[in-house]
Amino acid sequence: MPNPFAGLMPALEILGREARVLPATGQAIVDGVRPDIEELYDRATGGGAQTDGLWEKPAASLYREVPQVPRQERHLFKYFADGSTKTYFIGTILEHDRSSPVQLAQVGAAGVRREDDGRLRKAAVISNIALLLDKSALSGVIWEKVQSAAAEIPSLLIRDTSEEDSYSSVGGDEPRSRGAHKANWLMREAERRIAQNGLPGRSQDDWLVSDGSLGNEYLNWDGPPLIGVAKTFRRDSTFQIGKGPAARTLNLYSLLSGLEESHRTAVFPRRRPNHSQVIAFWYVRLRAQRQLDYPLMGVVKVEIPCPDGKPVDTEVADLISGALVAERSVTPHGQDSRWHAHLYPVWVAERVIRDSFFSEEVLKAAIRWPINESE
Repeated sequence: MPNPFAGLMPALEILGREARVLPATGQAIVDGVRPDIEELYDRATGGGAQTDGLWEKPAASLYREVPQVPRQERHLFKYFADGSTKTYFIGTILEHDRSSPVQLAQVGAAGVRREDDGRLRKAAVISNIALLLDKSALSGVIWEKVQSAAAEIPSLLIRDTSEEDSYSSVGGDEPRSRGAHKANWLMREAERRIAQNGLPGRSQDDWLVSDGSLGNEYLNWDGPPLIGVAKTFRRDSTFQIGKGPAARTLNLYSLLSGLEESHRTAVFPRRRPNHSQVIAFWYVRLRAQRQLDYPLMGVVKVEIPCPDGKPVDTEVADLISGALVAERSVTPHGQDSRWHAHLYPVWVAERVIRDSFFSEEVLKAAIRWPINESE
């Protein structure tokens, strides 16, 4: 089979020719992000830990029962999207007294459409290979040559890990960690492109379920209706309930310990300072606590953009929550530690994008230092 990373070779050959390269042992090492990337992302874009007041009309109680809304009764969610990324450390480039890790990422997102009879069909796939370098540690000559070598390959992205974005500072200043986070930001961008206009045949009334929290880039959302559903989320949140002498503050564990199966919490606002737009969020318990190990299991966090700054209608929150509870029936039990909060169509979307990636064995066989373009 032809080398799937052939388009990357001219850029890597320039790095080896213009500077000294120390290869990674074994050709490639997987770079991950710890702790859980979704929780870190929720912390980075979720505003402060304390939430004041509720954000739905008419005002509801703290907990609300949401009967299931099965597909046969009302097919609310027809589209589901998820992204994935895998980042590899393939070497270190040395130029005079400066150095930069050389990282390679396979990154992308996929969307699936569910027909009225329940069949799932692949609707969209965005897949890229990204070369991640610290531009601040390289000369302008090398950076320009690498970019020029990669310019003719549309699916190849060259990204500067020192460039700031709303996600880059989450993991600190360690270069390899910034590279892994940059790859995750590219994945988020791919997910947003699919959600905005990347699903052929989707009407302006078709709801999309996107895996994970919605970042601040969704505050001014102007596309078709969507929600973000997070299986993992920040755990340091506190909630100010009520006003005056009767006001009380709950931490997340206290809030969710009282949340029963097929119930949701009230809706809360997430704001950015000096911005009128809001991301509204609430929690839904998909599975009874008696079936699980601790209160946060079996719960998903639901987010929805409110670009007009208006509270969410209680009926809308109930409908969304009831449709999500109905999605819990089929789960990849035993294949993912987050099975208790999985939505099966989202899991299928994740499999679609992951199956488009090349294996670590293919990567190691394809990329060996020094790079020789004639091979």
